[in-house]
Amino acid sequence: MQVQRRTVACIAIMLASRALLPGQQLPFEPAHDSGQSITGAFEGWFPNPDGTFSLLVGYYNRNQKQQLEIPVGPNNRIDPGGPGQGQPTHFLPGRQWGVFTLTVPKDFGEKKLTWTLIANGKTTVIPLSLNPLWEVSPFIEASGNTPPFISFELGGAFVQGPRGPTAALSTTLPHPLTLTVWVADDAKVPLGAQRPRTSPVTVAWSKFRGPGTVTFANNKPTVEKAEIKAPPATVFSGKATTTATFSEAGEYVLRVVANDWSGDGGRGFQCCWTNGQVKVSVKAATTDGR
Repeated sequence: MQVQRRTVACIAIMLASRALLPGQQLPFEPAHDSGQSITGAFEGWFPNPDGTFSLLVGYYNRNQKQQLEIPVGPNNRIDPGGPGQGQPTHFLPGRQWGVFTLTVPKDFGEKKLTWTLIANGKTTVIPLSLNPLWEVSPFIEASGNTPPFISFELGGAFVQGPRGPTAALSTTLPHPLTLTVWVADDAKVPLGAQRPRTSPVTVAWSKFRGPGTVTFANNKPTVEKAEIKAPPATVFSGKATTTATFSEAGEYVLRVVANDWSGDGGRGFQCCWTNGQVKVSVKAATTDGR
């Protein structure tokens, strides 16, 4: 039933893209390094334990090399209720799956939100709703595979799924900030796939929001196996560490995504990955350099 819903959804997004993006790059047109649009991608929605709902949203940056900064405002807005509702302001090239969620109330019903993005002079608009065709299952897929767990503290609470955990850190220019994430996973192989020889979990860091450039020592640090107190359903646990350096002071949000063997976007089944966000307050250096 879920496969049928996803097939219908794929057809719907193809039709919607034709309706919303007239004159823009066709799927089989040669890719461009820069100058192209960014389109929000509605991955689907899922219910929360408290009766609210989460809308799962990613995006497609049609530029192969151009990363864009689009501040919350007229060129990056979610309506009604916006312009800011937790969306990114830094956009990586290519397809980025389920990078954030929006929580809507129990009585959201047939209401709709829209995400408008204007990049390189090109405008795209996508609708977000609780249409039954778009219900997804981000916490378990047909094979029984579930997303990795993430914790930002050794011995801290583990969280899994696209809503993920959050943390708050601070640093002072020009000192790098150490970023450590602990992970755990059930190490199940996705349906129809062979068991890979790689680690059951990979992590990737990126800038989500912030005024300056963020440089990671390694944005995809190796997950080293580690014996930690992990959730009971998991068979693998590990730790990954990197550092981030900031070009200027200000308030930033960094995103980390943990993928299991199903890979980015869960092979289109909207499972199984876990997002995490770290809010970083970066202070300017004092006169003595500290």
